[in-house]
Amino acid sequence: QVQLVESGGGLVQPGGSLRLSCAMSGNFFSVYAMGWYRQAPGKQREWVARFTSGGGTTYADSVKGRFTISRDNAKKTVYLQMNSLKPEDTAVYYCTTGPPSNYWGQGTQVTVSS
Repeated sequence: QVQLVESGGGLVQPGGSLRLSCAMSGNFFSVYAMGWYRQAPGKQREWVARFTSGGGTTYADSVKGRFTISRDNAKKTVYLQMNSLKPEDTAVYYCTTGPPSNYWGQGTQVTVSS
């Protein structure tokens, strides 16, 4: 059984940084694509960043150049480094294994406010 647990969220001022972590329990972490999504209040969940099938990374235009996704297969953990945070980045951030399994974590709240 796969479980994903996100951590690292919190309150940060505009321009600040946070690093989110997503730890997976279960096997075969390295075969999952892994990605991050977010959902702001009153809005639909949107994709933020993910690994591609070739092992590269891809980002939503809204976070490109500010966010970096990375992974440590030995620790079965995926990270999201978020820099130059803006109030519009405020959301609950979720990690996912990606298709076809589509396991999801419970989310971690990120609030960007002065």
